[in-house]
Amino acid sequence: MSESTVRQQYNQLASVYDRRWQHYITKTLRFLKQWAMIPAEARVLDLACGTGEFERLLLQDSPNQFITGIDISEQMLAIAHQKLKSYPNVSLQLATASDLPFAGHSFDIVVSANSFHYFDDPELVLKEIKRVVRPGGKVVILDWCKDYLICRICDAFLQLFDPAHQQCYTQAEFHHLLNATGFRIQQAKKVRFGLVWGLMVVTAMP
Repeated sequence: MSESTVRQQYNQLASVYDRRWQHYITKTLRFLKQWAMIPAEARVLDLACGTGEFERLLLQDSPNQFITGIDISEQMLAIAHQKLKSYPNVSLQLATASDLPFAGHSFDIVVSANSFHYFDDPELVLKEIKRVVRPGGKVVILDWCKDYLICRICDAFLQLFDPAHQQCYTQAEFHHLLNATGFRIQQAKKVRFGLVWGLMVVTAMP
């Protein structure tokens, strides 16, 4: 991978990440929270949790929510720890999405926001998600969508100039990945945030 490349990149970005991407983070994560409809009693795993902004949003309404966040960037997690240190029900761990350090059927809901375009083996990540989500649980994934022209241009540019970036997917391609790894799609949508960002969201069950 570039797992080491992603780690290095986000360790360098961590101190400015929230400020630089504030508008994008706020729009996309608020949308994800509304879409996911996470019950207060659910045990949640957040893949690539970054600086803990999704956790912070969930805790505003459900301060006792059990949430585990993983990320491969030590510096991003350090900021998340600072934000969430007053919540003993939140666990943050340094880990990779392709090798989750959890027992099978540990979580009711797995979420992933703005991260799948970094994974060099998305099928393995989806298999790991399937392993750790309980029967009857669900996975909710939000990511860039190559069905939008600007995202296709961004994808091509980043593949040339950003070694951390792997690839974006069309909605059909991503649904195929989910089906191929044993997920059943419940609900899906494409959505735009401003002029540039075209994303897709999907809720699926193992």
